[in-house]
Amino acid sequence: MQFGTSRFLQAHADLFISQARTSGQDVGPICVVQTSGDAARVARVQALTSSFPVKIEGLENGAHVRKTVNVGSIKKGLSTASEWPEVVRVFVNDVRIVLSNTGDAGYAPQPKDNTPTFHQAMSYPAKLTLLLRARFEAGAAPIQIMPMELVSGNGDVLKKRVMEIAKTSPVEFQNYIETEVTWVNSLVDRIVSQPIEPAGAVAEPYALWAIEDQIGLQVPCVHPAVQVVPSLATIAALKLFVLNLGHTVLADRWLAGGSNASPFVRELMDTPADREHIEAVYTDEVRPGFAAAGLGAEFDDYAVTTLERFSNPFLDHAIADIAHNHTMKVDRRIGGFLHFAKNHGDTSAKPTLGGICARLQGS
Repeated sequence: MQFGTSRFLQAHADLFISQARTSGQDVGPICVVQTSGDAARVARVQALTSSFPVKIEGLENGAHVRKTVNVGSIKKGLSTASEWPEVVRVFVNDVRIVLSNTGDAGYAPQPKDNTPTFHQAMSYPAKLTLLLRARFEAGAAPIQIMPMELVSGNGDVLKKRVMEIAKTSPVEFQNYIETEVTWVNSLVDRIVSQPIEPAGAVAEPYALWAIEDQIGLQVPCVHPAVQVVPSLATIAALKLFVLNLGHTVLADRWLAGGSNASPFVRELMDTPADREHIEAVYTDEVRPGFAAAGLGAEFDDYAVTTLERFSNPFLDHAIADIAHNHTMKVDRRIGGFLHFAKNHGDTSAKPTLGGICARLQGS
């Protein structure tokens, strides 16, 4: 069961599971559940249950890729707003794995979260708690929860919130949450640039679903983009301090230039001065930090892939969009990297990165 109908999920987990099913793997199908109650998305929920297209456009190993893949892994669509009893029935009787991508505010507590019966205004964790309670009371089998929101330690964070909501429930139910529910941390990555109406999406070739290993883990499918790893720490550091940091360095250079025009990232990669700037930052300032952490080889591979992703000729990724909340992003991405490098013993000069932080801290 999948909570959320985003274009990201369509071009990520839904696509991977569809390809796995086509290859003969005994996985899926998916029941997708709309949690927002947004009437404008009702048509999308229904369209998802038919085969829908995902267009893959970009660079892969230096070659242009443009292809369309039809996704057919979703066989049932429901809404919590109008079909809650059926959501409960399917969750209790048919589900082995739960996926979710409910947006940045999906975990935020809501006033209705602690009411004993369902209310559409509940947050996703509160709705999940009610569903787990129904499954527990029915004596159903264990279940695996795999959140895909961009939250560090997303499985742990979701479990903590569910336990907070369930704290007044019988201890037997709380024990069920602890012992019969597998909470999985994962990290996802793919740029999905635009939707296709009524269902479908346009995405880059690169894709990653990194899943942190644990006892009892059920891998949702076997796929080249799915990686089971002992820890997400290395992958998270690479994503934050290479991909995200690179975006913010480019945005800072654009902001400092004072231009009103907002180029796309790919256009900056076609401008020799901008490309040389980010390549120099990666080589001279970022790589020494990863090398000090024993991750030089991992950095080298990831940096090559990142620059290729930045150069995607089909992706209209505006630098002005990346520049939103710039100060916060500098602190998390660049300031965070400087702490990471220092903590691993890297004392090399970082004039560009240090200068960006110093300028914004002094402004």
